[in-house]
Amino acid sequence: MEQETTIDLRELLEIIRKRIWIIALVTVLATVVSGIVSFFVLTPIYESSTQLLVNKSENKNDLMMPTANDIQTNLRLIDTYNVIIKSPRILEKAISNMGLDMTASQLGNKINVTAVRDSQVMSITVTDPDPLMAVKIANGIATTFQQEIKTIMSVDNVQILAEAKIAEKPSPVKPKPYLNMAIALVVGLMASVGIVFLLEYLDNTIKTEQDVEQILGLSVLGAIATIDYKSEDKLGTANAKSAAMGGKGIEA
Repeated sequence: MEQETTIDLRELLEIIRKRIWIIALVTVLATVVSGIVSFFVLTPIYESSTQLLVNKSENKNDLMMPTANDIQTNLRLIDTYNVIIKSPRILEKAISNMGLDMTASQLGNKINVTAVRDSQVMSITVTDPDPLMAVKIANGIATTFQQEIKTIMSVDNVQILAEAKIAEKPSPVKPKPYLNMAIALVVGLMASVGIVFLLEYLDNTIKTEQDVEQILGLSVLGAIATIDYKSEDKLGTANAKSAAMGGKGIEA
């Protein structure tokens, strides 16, 4: 049983060795194409975030600390605020305030609103090909929401905790060229190995004595060796030259 496993493994390695050029070509091609597309074709996308704090309503006459009930109420409000931020009312008002040339639907596709787990903090994340525009939209949405929520919900419990800022050297969040190339290398390697085994499976020609025994189930009585005519010609030429010089010919 152990011997059969060894033979099968050797056969698999032999199949790969015979068509190793296909594996190398497909893998390199996939990696190079992925790198070219990632570096020169895909548009870099930048990301910017701002944070909002949902707390109890400001009241100068109320100096009491917020109770657990107040905090729970604010946490439940966050789910509602997540929906309101991406509503047409907020988005259209933000577009008007910032003078943007886009629809509410287009702006909504750039925004992702999340709540920080077990906290009263909300995060507004904006993606855009222009890092400055991403910062502008994030801050604009936060400011607009803070102003409009007073009218919509009749509350004043939203504060801007951290404004979005442009980094000195902003780096895109996508695409990630080196990650894409690594993925392409692995996928190309797997695909090329699959192609090699598929070609071997579809190849039903008989090439060796082992193929005759395995495929036809016949015993091989004899085999005709392959003659290298170029070597024979060189050998004949060498014998002729030796005879012409009176020397002994080279025996085959």
